[in-house]
Amino acid sequence: MPKAGLDPAAVVAAGAALADEVGLANLTMGLLAERLGVRTPSLYKHVAGQEDLIRRIAVLALSEVADAIGGAIQGYAGRDALAAAVRAFRAFVLEHPGRYAATIGAEPSGPDDPLAMEGGRAIGAFAAVLRGYEIEESDVDHALRMLRSLSHGFATLQANNGFQWSADVDESFEWLIAFVDRGLRAV
Repeated sequence: MPKAGLDPAAVVAAGAALADEVGLANLTMGLLAERLGVRTPSLYKHVAGQEDLIRRIAVLALSEVADAIGGAIQGYAGRDALAAAVRAFRAFVLEHPGRYAATIGAEPSGPDDPLAMEGGRAIGAFAAVLRGYEIEESDVDHALRMLRSLSHGFATLQANNGFQWSADVDESFEWLIAFVDRGLRAV
């Protein structure tokens, strides 16, 4: 009999929190079961295994990051929307490095896959930012990749202590925002 209060959503939420704490690479079914106070086989009533757990964590993370970006850009356009979006993205990655790591390389099985739907919402939030710039429709995918690459790169480097020199990281991030804004205006 499943533990009271334990369901797939609770298992995934606990797995995401644990991944943030110990790192996605260190997340195991055994460690999660220990955290939840159950035996490892009990988890298989709620998720199909490690791969399924990580995939569900990726869906959760994409949903959360889409909500964070979408909420942050409400009422803003242009540089203000850009700044709000990338700040929200960076904050999410810094606060949730394990669950964010689950999204990297996760491939949807089709358009109805929750991974595709939540990924589409996250991309849609960034696309909304780009509407504040005069970008040709044929260049939107390129602009989205650039925006994701810069945001992802900065946030993951910072989350992994990759900026170990004297310049203030927040000042560098603001410099990045100004740089991207100038680039998007010049396209």
